[in-house]
Amino acid sequence: MSDIILTAYDGAILGPIAKILGWIMNGIYNITYNLFGFENIALSIILLTFVIYMCLFPITYKQQKFSMLSQKMQPELQKIQKKYKDKKDQASMMAMQSETQAVYQKYGISPMGSCVFMLINFPILLALYRVFYNVPAYITNVKAQFTSLVEGIISTPNAADILDKITTETNVMTYGSNSVIDFSADHATISNSLVDILYAFNPSSWDMLRESIPALTDIINTTQENLNHINNFIGLNISNTPWYIIKTSFESHTYLLLILALLIPVISYLTQVLNIKLMPQAPSTGDNSDAMANQMKMMNRIMPLFSLFFCFTVPVGLGLYWIVSALIRSIQQFCLNKHFQKIDLNVMIEKNQEKAKKKREKLGITENMINNAARMNTKKVTSNMSYAEKERALEKASQLRSQAKPGSMAEKANRVKEFNERNSR
Repeated sequence: MSDIILTAYDGAILGPIAKILGWIMNGIYNITYNLFGFENIALSIILLTFVIYMCLFPITYKQQKFSMLSQKMQPELQKIQKKYKDKKDQASMMAMQSETQAVYQKYGISPMGSCVFMLINFPILLALYRVFYNVPAYITNVKAQFTSLVEGIISTPNAADILDKITTETNVMTYGSNSVIDFSADHATISNSLVDILYAFNPSSWDMLRESIPALTDIINTTQENLNHINNFIGLNISNTPWYIIKTSFESHTYLLLILALLIPVISYLTQVLNIKLMPQAPSTGDNSDAMANQMKMMNRIMPLFSLFFCFTVPVGLGLYWIVSALIRSIQQFCLNKHFQKIDLNVMIEKNQEKAKKKREKLGITENMINNAARMNTKKVTSNMSYAEKERALEKASQLRSQAKPGSMAEKANRVKEFNERNSR
């Protein structure tokens, strides 16, 4: 008997996340049972998905704002890239980096803004994978369904050999590192190990268990019926993978279940495509130099295909989460698109600049320090310039000073310059 899970996943990073998600899911399961007398893991997964994405909404909002501002500043970034396209010297690279950073500062966003949502969502997805594969370790009422059967198996002679034969011959798929149950261990460890294995049983496994331990037939039937009820989603067992359901349904000629199982990956793919279609896309310029935009387009093609193939090999419960999450994101995206269409981006840019200024002031970074640093960088860059390039740079700086807004630092600097020039005459 291979690969046994021993209760909740205890990984250093995903383990705590899985426990938090499991705790929330357990609360949702208990609420639906206590209020409505309804026990169903699929419903708990749907409600858990809703809770997760409501909690992530502030990050979703910021990501949407980043996308909208990125579209607006994209022409400026492309202009800078074209300007320095064939210049590989250090001075040009420094100037390009400085001008690019100035554009991001102008719009008040970070270049890493688009990565935050992925960095948060991906660990949640992996942790949910652990939870859905071993639901009894996280939902107490589900684990309680096995109590009578576990006690009966423990008291059965040669139980270890019986379980070893069943899991081997019926290809029970489980996770973990132990190859056998240690029946010399404490009672709690043995019970948890048995629950993990029994939850992974398929119909053939249950039939073989009845044949192997006839005295427990009634308890086995009751346990299996209860599990089928709480694991049921439109006729599918959410603990099984669509691929397993497709194979067994084809063998037993239950083609309706086969079609339903096939729909899980297909709908997952379609909802991912819908979500991507609703996301704001950078305008197409035909400029191959914009490598980041090209990579994002490639990812938008690959991710739906990834979800299509991935959902064949994971429990139906995880595929259900993927579908529901894509639908919720699509609804959020649609509403946010309507919201941002009514917002003046110029006003948003000014607010972002003001927020960035306040953050710098909290860190003790004043505008004078920024200007001094800019002047130092200018000196470093201009030291490698030709005479003509210096003249053009000075002319441009003079034009910018003449266009300074009243009350700005540049306008004050102009006054000081004029005062010094008058006194030097």
